[in-house]
Amino acid sequence: MKFFHIADVHLGAMPDKGFSWSYDRGREIWESFQNVIRQAGRENAGLFLIAGDLFHRQPLLKELKEVNALFASIPDTKIVLIAGNHDYIKENSFYKKISWAKNVFWLSKEELSYVEFPDLGVRVYGFSYHSREISEPKYNQIQISSPMPVNILLAHGGDENHIPVSKDTFLYTPFDYVALGHIHKPQVLQKNKVIYAGSLEPLDKNETGAHGYIKGEIRNREIYTEFVPASIREYKTISVQAKEESTQFSLENAIREIIEEQGEEHLYTILLEGKKPAHTEFFTDAFYKLGNIRDVEDKTTMAYSKEQLKENYKGSIMEAYLALFEKEEKTENLEKAFQYGVEALLESGEELL
Repeated sequence: MKFFHIADVHLGAMPDKGFSWSYDRGREIWESFQNVIRQAGRENAGLFLIAGDLFHRQPLLKELKEVNALFASIPDTKIVLIAGNHDYIKENSFYKKISWAKNVFWLSKEELSYVEFPDLGVRVYGFSYHSREISEPKYNQIQISSPMPVNILLAHGGDENHIPVSKDTFLYTPFDYVALGHIHKPQVLQKNKVIYAGSLEPLDKNETGAHGYIKGEIRNREIYTEFVPASIREYKTISVQAKEESTQFSLENAIREIIEEQGEEHLYTILLEGKKPAHTEFFTDAFYKLGNIRDVEDKTTMAYSKEQLKENYKGSIMEAYLALFEKEEKTENLEKAFQYGVEALLESGEELL
């Protein structure tokens, strides 16, 4: 029996507000969600698990109806979901007003409950958030009685304000599989057993790398899983090395080539590193026109020779500054301070006095 495990879809989010692609990103989150639902139907998945934060905030009734229609489009797949900290169940939540399709099972209680599927030999446990924060480690030492052949826990948490999870929380878990949500980076805590699916789409520039969902299969009470990359875009950080002979034109060409190679649809942070000649400034604002550029960080340092500086600036403040540091024991922090000082003098022109 195949199953799908997703988490942290964050329907309704619009990442990167203020950027030209922000509206498209909101639409693409819905598109990715539709894609994974359709894929589960194509593969005849028996079970579809949603480990919290399906919505980025309190869902609107029309959004819930849209989601419910998508669920109903795969009637042979049993869908089990919980609410997370972003879409927690408030007193007046529209979650309480939706009549779910027959194949949808909503673990809405604050305390642990379960739904069982005798035809699949599976029982799924979980509970939903009814407040934005839960600091109690509620997953510690959960015990179950009269287990089914396969027992699954739907869980959402992982930091001090949202049900703390440590490396030992699920070390001796009675569950055959723990489908985790809340942490947006996909990660395996225990192979084929305790897994964060990660967010379906990346939602922040720091969420680099592949995003998607977990696809699993239960065979003879054994569980086998794989991560399936599925996001429409990725956030990528690329390093561009400046050299003493680099020009604005050559750097822009280098950035264009990298973006063409890695994918023009993705969202980039540019790290400009390396050495640049003295009295040279690169116009980093011009880089934003080269693609979907989220940020540019100029970490270049000036290229210089201490011996050449001595020769060029005899009798100046620069010569005195160089002499001062020659007497000091070399450490990494001292070298950085020395470098900043040289650059400040070169940029200010004070070395000519």
